[in-house]
Amino acid sequence: MANNMIELIKAALNNSGADAWMITDTLTEGWEFYFIRHSLDQNRAKNVEHINVKVFKKSEDGKFLGDASDEIAPSATEEEIKKTIDSLVLKAGYIKNPVYKLNPPEISGQPDGSGFNTADISADFINAMNELPESADADINSYEIFTSKVTTHIITSGGTDITEIYPSSMIEVVVNARDKDHEIELYRMYHSGTCDKAGLKNSLIRTLQYGKDRLKAEKTPALEKADVIFSTDDAVEIYNFFKDKLGAAMLVRRMSDWEIGKSIAEAKGDKVTLTARKTLENSSTNFSYDEEGAPVRDLVLLNEFVPENYWGSRMYTQYLGLEKSGIVYNYEISGGSRTEEELRTGKYLEIVEFSDFQVDSLSGDIFGEIRLGYYHDGENVKIITGGSVSGNMNQFVKNMHFSKELVQYNNVRIPSVTRLADVTITGAGN
Repeated sequence: MANNMIELIKAALNNSGADAWMITDTLTEGWEFYFIRHSLDQNRAKNVEHINVKVFKKSEDGKFLGDASDEIAPSATEEEIKKTIDSLVLKAGYIKNPVYKLNPPEISGQPDGSGFNTADISADFINAMNELPESADADINSYEIFTSKVTTHIITSGGTDITEIYPSSMIEVVVNARDKDHEIELYRMYHSGTCDKAGLKNSLIRTLQYGKDRLKAEKTPALEKADVIFSTDDAVEIYNFFKDKLGAAMLVRRMSDWEIGKSIAEAKGDKVTLTARKTLENSSTNFSYDEEGAPVRDLVLLNEFVPENYWGSRMYTQYLGLEKSGIVYNYEISGGSRTEEELRTGKYLEIVEFSDFQVDSLSGDIFGEIRLGYYHDGENVKIITGGSVSGNMNQFVKNMHFSKELVQYNNVRIPSVTRLADVTITGAGN
């Protein structure tokens, strides 16, 4: 990292008139690989540094505290540094947020960063891709691998000086499926810390099958109402609804009315327990400190539909009168009362591909256009496509069920199967 540049920035900040400041210096080192089918088309090394500066400025009467931030290039001159910081101090002075206390200084330190190697992580991805069971009617079109060692250094005027070193990976995959008349493609993107070979392979094996099934799909009938099963990463949007509603910013802005100790719903199904986790195995966001320098900790946010804690940035948690702040990066949902097999009974529609699936955290509305699903009428299974699902989470929470078994998608661990009752289904012909 550019220590000389950091010292120049610190000096400029200390002479700027800012009441407080924070520097976040992030260095990303790694590899990028681009494959066509399984042939390497190109690869390159990556070494990128970003330096972000945030300044705080109080109003003359001390009632307000404004902030402003910007990036400073590692190659910036002293004159450019001073110009950027002076501009930030001016902008921060115009911001009229009610005053709040900044994070207290944390113990300085630096993890050793051992335990992973980007070359080994890259090899794991390549090996996983080479082990997939492809066929003449479903195979891998192309894929791109990005593996990184990220070093983040946070320094504040209050005395915090901490460094995080962690792995961050991503793979993008295009799957092709074909019959004698048509060919389609499905796109996948996976984020992780290192390579979860088993999880990656299992997901792509299912995707290869989804591609073949999509070619045989019929139009979604007008079911009007049906139980819907979510068994892919689209379910994360459902559980993000609960996390978001417990965010301090939503509470302060009156976008959530969830109160500590008061159940969010009278429910006869499974009740959600959501716990923020400092670490989850193979997550790309296993941080000891959040982006503001506050320690990340395990914390129960929602206990069987009863809020226990809120989370968020220092400003909003201070507005709620909370002693400690903290941003949630990883979370876990406790398992439900039934197994996957028990949830897959009776009549239901299991949707495995959406063109887009959304859950509005403010209203609770859900919506998604169906690309591929399986309708179980109690006796037969029909492969379907087209149409859409809609409804509202505030109603679904009264009778939702989810599996005992859990699955992890990067930085969240959730039930592998989630079943919502009485979802509105618009048929493909409507």
